[in-house]
Amino acid sequence: MAVDGALRGRLRPNLHPAEASLASVRLGELAAALPPGFVTPPLRDLLLGIAGHSPFLWGIVEKDPARFAALMEQSPEAAGATLVARQRGVGAGCRSDADLAEVGRRLRSNRAEHAVLVALADLGGVWGLGEVTKALSDFADASVAAALDALLLRTAATGRLDLQDREDPARECGLFVLGLGKLGGGELNYSSDIDLVLFYDAGRAAAAAGAEAKAILVKLGQGLVKLLSERRAEGYVHRVDYRLRPDPGSSAIALSTAYAFDYYQTVGQDWERAAFIKARPVAGDIPAADAFLADLKPFIWRRHFDFAAIAEIHALKRQIHSVRGHEEIAVAGHDIKIGRGGIREIEFFAQTQQLVFGGRQPALRSRRTLETLDGLHGAGWIDGAARDEMKAAYTFLRTVEHRLQMMRDEQTQRLPAEADALAAFARFCGFPTGTAFEEALIVHARRVQAHYALLFERGGDAVAADGSLAFGPIEAEPATLTALTGLGFREPVRAYGIVRDWHLGRHPALRGGRARSILAEFLPGLLRALGGTPEPDAALLTLDRAFSRMPAAGELLAILRSHERLRILFADLLGASPRLAEAVGHSPHILDAVLEPDFVAPASDPDTVRGQYRPLVGDSGTYEEFLDHCRDATRRMTFVTGARLVSGLITPRQAGESYTAIAEAAIGLILDRELRRFAEDHGQVPRGRCCVLALGRLGSRQLTASSDLDLVVLYDFDPEDRTSDGRQPVDAVIAYNRLAQRLVAALTVPTRRGRLYRVDQRLRPHGSHSPPAVQLRGFVAYHRDEAEPWEHMALTRARAVAGDATLMAEVTAAIAAQIASPRDPAAVCAEAGAMRSLVARERGIAGPHDLKFAPGGLFDLDFLAQAIVLAAGQTDWIGRDGGTVLRRAGEGGLIPQDLAAPLAEAYETLDAVSHWQRLTLDDPAKPPSPNAARQIARAMGLPDARTLAAELRQLRRMTRSSLVAIRAAVMPRSGRPHE
Repeated sequence: MAVDGALRGRLRPNLHPAEASLASVRLGELAAALPPGFVTPPLRDLLLGIAGHSPFLWGIVEKDPARFAALMEQSPEAAGATLVARQRGVGAGCRSDADLAEVGRRLRSNRAEHAVLVALADLGGVWGLGEVTKALSDFADASVAAALDALLLRTAATGRLDLQDREDPARECGLFVLGLGKLGGGELNYSSDIDLVLFYDAGRAAAAAGAEAKAILVKLGQGLVKLLSERRAEGYVHRVDYRLRPDPGSSAIALSTAYAFDYYQTVGQDWERAAFIKARPVAGDIPAADAFLADLKPFIWRRHFDFAAIAEIHALKRQIHSVRGHEEIAVAGHDIKIGRGGIREIEFFAQTQQLVFGGRQPALRSRRTLETLDGLHGAGWIDGAARDEMKAAYTFLRTVEHRLQMMRDEQTQRLPAEADALAAFARFCGFPTGTAFEEALIVHARRVQAHYALLFERGGDAVAADGSLAFGPIEAEPATLTALTGLGFREPVRAYGIVRDWHLGRHPALRGGRARSILAEFLPGLLRALGGTPEPDAALLTLDRAFSRMPAAGELLAILRSHERLRILFADLLGASPRLAEAVGHSPHILDAVLEPDFVAPASDPDTVRGQYRPLVGDSGTYEEFLDHCRDATRRMTFVTGARLVSGLITPRQAGESYTAIAEAAIGLILDRELRRFAEDHGQVPRGRCCVLALGRLGSRQLTASSDLDLVVLYDFDPEDRTSDGRQPVDAVIAYNRLAQRLVAALTVPTRRGRLYRVDQRLRPHGSHSPPAVQLRGFVAYHRDEAEPWEHMALTRARAVAGDATLMAEVTAAIAAQIASPRDPAAVCAEAGAMRSLVARERGIAGPHDLKFAPGGLFDLDFLAQAIVLAAGQTDWIGRDGGTVLRRAGEGGLIPQDLAAPLAEAYETLDAVSHWQRLTLDDPAKPPSPNAARQIARAMGLPDARTLAAELRQLRRMTRSSLVAIRAAVMPRSGRPHE
């Protein structure tokens, strides 16, 4: 027996007497069904261990002894290759639903046999961790490829898919499957989910499936997960997880490569970069997959070792910690994957350094963890001891993980919590006692914890422990200045003076005994947090100014002392956004939001944000309390959005969507309250309806931290019965105009909690010369008969955001009809140019830092985008931001493609800088301070402010020249509105 001859007795029948008795009975029953002499002593030891500890494996063996015997006649390598080849060929010839059912049965049967083979080779000491994980990954690859082949052939048999080659169904079909996570790295564990993402090349897919390509491929993706994960009598094949695809909450299972590429380049997050380190084509149209991954390399691998990249990794570290927490190592019930000193820390240790350094050092781009540790050592980023100890711990922990999963085929990494169960599991792992197992686990986990802390948590309390920080009324001691320099302060003498003044109570906020005692207690931690920012001196100065404006600082200091993560975030805010830091100074408990689990799971869709906003407002008693609670909720959620942006959890574009969703939630809730309040006094208007129309940046979902709200209030009613039915009846027109006034007042009037928003209603028909609310028919007639072209351009960013659903739909349809009206592109271009000139004369230009109105700035690009939508009558582009419109205009041939892409990129860059300006500066149009300019440059991934200024100048010059070229191309086309 080939397997028997290779056994090295790694697993002994280390059984409790009760376990041994039951195992012996089971083995006797099995031996009776096998040929005489088949169970040799080495095999007997192995089978006794399985019978005593693994109900899953023993169930497969005793169910089909003949299959087990046949498996044992081959070497593990030969048996593994046979099973992979058999699994890979299962999908061939599938033509019907019955065939598909048989494919599933064979896939599941092969998986059970493979599970036994891998367990025997692992437990018997024939294969090490590398061979085990490779065998599991190779088999999973074969499963996915076979299942996809079967589904492709079954779909082709229905006539909905035209395959190039029935022998190789996936060839040039356009659809491909990427394996991520441990499958992508070839490191699959024994009972793991397989992380899959499905993409398709639209051109190839259309050639194979025609106009219905997307629907067909999405259905294929759904069929794939069903075929692989469905449980039947034979078990299952693999659990499938599709959640690593872009925007999994709202996107289809199969996505086009164009969509995915745009997503990753514009809103892709750091965890997605980390996930794609391991991305590997496993099935489908492999050349298309290779091309996609090649295009995605710049997203995964950054070219420079600059601060922006390191800051992103730092933010990602905090994100993981905030979800996982900082559990102590307690063996019973310990999670060896996400617990302290666990597998996740080793993987994160490797992957984060890959993200930082892999862009410049391709040798660090391995998908496999152990290879990455070797590469980091070879490149000099870790020493030999760190490499060896991390590799040994990884091997130990992954082996323990496999033992856990072999017991019952459960996807678990948590050790048994009960003492007897833990002792039994220790015996299954080859340890004589539970105590010996615990000692081994703790040794490895503590080593991992120590190396992980050196990478991510260095600093500790060393500064406090050595007593080198001493602040008194006299000049600084050299040791204190040296310590401050070591923390990162470039002007240690100045830093010493600021902190000394705090101790001396120079600010009223710090004179109280509680504030001073708290400050003294955690000052080293606070200074370390400030020292971890890009500009420690500027952050310290900002904090000093904040203290000078606070009435009291004890509450803030107490919060910061209690939560290291909040200290780090607050320090980042001091350096990057004094506006946010000031908000914390006025309302310290706003920081509590950062401790909520959803801080690291940002959501910007309106429904989710409304669901978060309403509970924060609650059921307020008086109207004044309601307004105060709205202001508190809005302040909290906008702060969280800004903090996420500063922390690197979201992009400026996502921040704009989040700010917009918050404003929509506030508008909707306040409108509902005003309607109820109005009804209490005046009753209902018969068949009366009203809604709120958003324009400008609110309409295009691009609000910044300080944007106005451009609103129009619209209403409609029964002209035959226009008087409300309450105790104080009023005419419908008067009713809705009063309602509009109340809505605007609720949004704008300052209360003790401040102002909610500034509202601009000048985009309603006839502007500021008209009533605050507009009847629907008047709105339609005005835009049909009287409105200027620039007003129609403004409608291209209009969205109904609150109010009666039927009226919102009618308003949306009316706007679409107006936009769709035929127009001469040359006339639209001329009108847009004339209006731009008028704006330039009336508004002027605040200078080169005015990204909105400076020539070639956002106003020009927005005007171009709006003119394109209007001239082309593209109603499905209404409410889209300028960058999206420009890209689609290029793709649709409305403007030259070689101009569209650079203009869209320029728009997105200028818009992102504008977000950072609004978050960082009091007046974005004025020249920023040197520190603020550096902060914005770093946020944009640029080395310094000079580089940022040069890039902005270049973008504006390019925009101006492109506008000239587009105008020249459009003007001769007069009379051809379809262009």
